[in-house]
Amino acid sequence: MWGEKLRKEFEMTEEELNELLEACKPVPYMLVTGGREMFESPQAKANRVWKRLGEKYGFIWDSCKPCGKGQRIFTAEVIPSNGSIEIKA
Repeated sequence: MWGEKLRKEFEMTEEELNELLEACKPVPYMLVTGGREMFESPQAKANRVWKRLGEKYGFIWDSCKPCGKGQRIFTAEVIPSNGSIEIKA
C-alpha cells in the first residue's frame, strides 16, 4: 500500500532486555527545590533504552510493537536508508 512504512522483526539480546526491564522499575517520586524530579521517571529511562536500540538496529524507536513471539522479539518501522524516503510496497 502506498505511503505505508516497512515494518521488520527485530530481536534484542538478553542483556538489552534486562536493561529495558531495569529501566522500567518504579522509583520514588521526590521533588527538589524548584519542582524538578529528583529521579528520572521509568518512562524516560525506558525511552532512552529504546532510542539506543533504534540507533543500533536501524528502526524508529517509538514505532515498536510486540509480535507475540516472546519478550525479546518485536516489530518496528525501519529507518529509510537516506532518512527521508518512505518505503512504498
